[in-house]
Amino acid sequence: MKIDKLIAIAEKQEELLRFPRFSREDAWKLGNGAAGIILKNGYPLSVSIRLISGLVVFQYMAEGTTADNEGWMTKKFNTVRDLEESTLLCTLRLVKRKETLESRGLDPRSYVWGGGGFPIRIKDSGLIAVFTVSGLPHLEDHAVLVDACAAFLGETNAPRFPSGVKL
Repeated sequence: MKIDKLIAIAEKQEELLRFPRFSREDAWKLGNGAAGIILKNGYPLSVSIRLISGLVVFQYMAEGTTADNEGWMTKKFNTVRDLEESTLLCTLRLVKRKETLESRGLDPRSYVWGGGGFPIRIKDSGLIAVFTVSGLPHLEDHAVLVDACAAFLGETNAPRFPSGVKL
């Protein structure tokens, strides 16, 4: 699949998966929805929701995860917070432009490319929080976030990446 089509899918996901409001109770419900996906599928994933301030309002670390996963989630948080788009959309744009994190002035010790970080935006407003997972290959990490957001919002039209896509 061509990179422009993948970018269009990621952009559409971010457009459709916006929240009417987002409270700490919503973070709890969204996070538990993601944890349910993780447990149902036996994924060795960690999940976190952090407000833009960095305050962690939900976190779950499934069996098989380690402190290393928390470090990856921090890098994903930094990437989404500073670039205001999912880590996967950022990655797709970098691939298309043949750029790297370093060429964009981002230190790979603090930022990461790949899937697993998704912006939580309020409709008609801005970024309020970041939803991250770590533990699976990056496209699968991204899919868990999209599935959890879509289920929480009751959004049935959010497109998904076709299976077998490689970057």
